[in-house]
Amino acid sequence: MRLAAIDIGTNSIHMVVVQVKADLSFEVVDREKEMVRLGAGGLGGKALAPAAAEAAFETLGRFRQLAVSRQVEETIAVATSAVREARNGGEFLAAVEDRTGIRARVISGVEEARLIHKAAVYGVDASSGTTVVIDIGGGSMEITLGTATETHLTRSFPLGAIRLTDRYVSSDPLSKADERRLVRHIRSEVGAFAAQLTEAGFSRVVATSGTSLSLGEVALAGRRLFDGNTIHHARIPAKALHKARKQVVALDMQRRLRLPGLDSRRADLIVAGAVLLDTVVRLLDAREITLCDLALREGLILDFIDRNRKRIATAERYPDIRRRSVVELGERCRWHRDHSEHVARLALSLFDQTRGAHQVGDRAREWLEYAALLHDVGGHISYVNHHKHSYYLIRHGGLRGFEPEEVEAIALMAQYHRRGRSKKSNRSVSSLPPEARRAVRVGSAMLRMAESLDRSHGQVVAQVELQPAGDRYRLVLRAHGPAELERWAAARYAAPLEKLLGKTVTFEAVDVDHAEHPDHSSSIRGTPDRRRRHRRLGQDHAARAARQVAGVGRPPGDRH
Repeated sequence: MRLAAIDIGTNSIHMVVVQVKADLSFEVVDREKEMVRLGAGGLGGKALAPAAAEAAFETLGRFRQLAVSRQVEETIAVATSAVREARNGGEFLAAVEDRTGIRARVISGVEEARLIHKAAVYGVDASSGTTVVIDIGGGSMEITLGTATETHLTRSFPLGAIRLTDRYVSSDPLSKADERRLVRHIRSEVGAFAAQLTEAGFSRVVATSGTSLSLGEVALAGRRLFDGNTIHHARIPAKALHKARKQVVALDMQRRLRLPGLDSRRADLIVAGAVLLDTVVRLLDAREITLCDLALREGLILDFIDRNRKRIATAERYPDIRRRSVVELGERCRWHRDHSEHVARLALSLFDQTRGAHQVGDRAREWLEYAALLHDVGGHISYVNHHKHSYYLIRHGGLRGFEPEEVEAIALMAQYHRRGRSKKSNRSVSSLPPEARRAVRVGSAMLRMAESLDRSHGQVVAQVELQPAGDRYRLVLRAHGPAELERWAAARYAAPLEKLLGKTVTFEAVDVDHAEHPDHSSSIRGTPDRRRRHRRLGQDHAARAARQVAGVGRPPGDRH
């Protein structure tokens, strides 16, 4: 299953695309980010700036295109402090959905912290002891204490790099007075919580997100003992972190831009970010930090996996999104899987054997299979008129990967599996193009016959073979055991198939377990006169066969 997670942050918008594996781990297949500075001037209850909002729309539109090109099946998108605090945050998210099709939700600071912790302990060895996770964003800082499986303490502080820069960085390089004011503010906000964490005890401190990683690059510049483009899992001694802070604070913008390891796009925010991270680490009295390049977006992926294990397992069994969404709808509606799959096999066999007569293609064949799988889901609502309920559930069941015309055709085939026929006077039918209308007529005829051939829900009829027999057709039912109920039901529902073929259909059951004694004597012709003559006999057969299948009580075939 392929997922995308989007983090609409205060400073940047990030997207990661992953392939979820069978063991519920994931592999990153694409990653993208864009600094839009959505929170610039928009924090503290102000409105998001039009220019920043427009940049966000353009970025998210590109991300949407990338997700489509990467065949993403599910996109999870969240917005954090900038949108959370903006007075026009709701309008912004509505516009995002309208312009890009991405439906994003605002998450709280505490929820953000929980998700970041989940990602950090997934990315860094946290199998023993407890871990403090620090994430510095543009508008807020999240700090958690927890293990590899749960969080114990969680806080979100309004101490992001953009917010602190706007409020405290008024000189370049930063003046000593401004630095002292900034440190006092951080201590007043975080001091009590840091003391609580210190008292609780922890094994390591993990720092995530752009500010921490960028400062880590500065601290490690010239000291790397390996060759690579990532510093994930690198350990930074507290002394090296403090030195990096002093280095960036002492330089003006032009000299910071030339600083080895520093991302030039963060040169204006790194000063406040460095003071923030170093001050918090010193408050914790930590000897080192471990850098982690997994953050909120990966936390969203992991959280989705935790909440959708059954769905992901289904995705492994059914890689095709169309088939999977059909199976998922069937499972939600507590379908009778064995019966539905058997009816689908019989319907497709009839379809393939009559291609010369109906002359509809493989697209209609696929619709027929899905309609057969879902034809009885309406029983989840009520047996009475369950064929109509099936139509409604298929129409509104959220089938993914289908065009509206296809969903309508599948739903109509399922509706007509029991009675009635597709007429142009039906608005749903008339709304379809001619080739789809014919597909519905053909598919519903095949489905009605296939359904009757498993009237007992016992999968007695293993195969069907349509044989020309002069002015008629003979449908041979190759069955495991007596198939009286199925043959009787098939004769009752033969009219649509006979109309399609232009000939009468007779039915012959052959017990494949005793093939040397085919039951020719009870062959029933599928014409109205013969059906009326055999109705009473058929009802007796039906009752006896149903008792054989069910043992006692109401026969399983009574659903139809």
